[in-house]
Amino acid sequence: MRAPYGGTFAGMGVLITVIVLVLLGLVAVWAFNRLVSLRNRTDEAYAQIDVQLKRRYDLIPNLVETVKGYAAHERGTLEAVTSARNAAAGASGVAATAEANNVLSGALGRLFAVAEAYPDLKANATFLNLMEQLTTTENQLGFARQFYNDSVRALNTAIETFPLMLLAGMAKATRREYFQVDDAAVREAPTVQF
Repeated sequence: MRAPYGGTFAGMGVLITVIVLVLLGLVAVWAFNRLVSLRNRTDEAYAQIDVQLKRRYDLIPNLVETVKGYAAHERGTLEAVTSARNAAAGASGVAATAEANNVLSGALGRLFAVAEAYPDLKANATFLNLMEQLTTTENQLGFARQFYNDSVRALNTAIETFPLMLLAGMAKATRREYFQVDDAAVREAPTVQF
């Protein structure tokens, strides 16, 4: 028996099967490319956090030296900031980096509190410039963390949803950790007044 358009039913079945396979192939390519894109965007977002953290780490020794000139007897606080900075700079992985930077933020808060007791320091142009740069860096770091966490959410959601979950392993897309602050006291920005 012939189909109304001159082909056979068997021929129509083969054609439909080929169309379905092509469509499935296109969906698989799209899914794979989407996962690779999300994975790369997450890696890029983490690299931006690294850039801001490096800038932060580079500013801290200058800030400590400036404070040291005015408040040399605050040695414990200055050493705590330096130690926290070194630990944060040496941390690897999202969780360890986040935790080390939480400790560093706490130490910086104590340094800012020390600076409050020294009016000459608060009026020093170098100190004010460093504080402005550090504030700008902290803001940029906050935006970088937000972008990274948004990227992680998109990647993790894609990995857990159909049909992308079927190709996650082939695309080397794995769940990522959020860059988050666990300590409630560190979540609050230190109050600095000059």
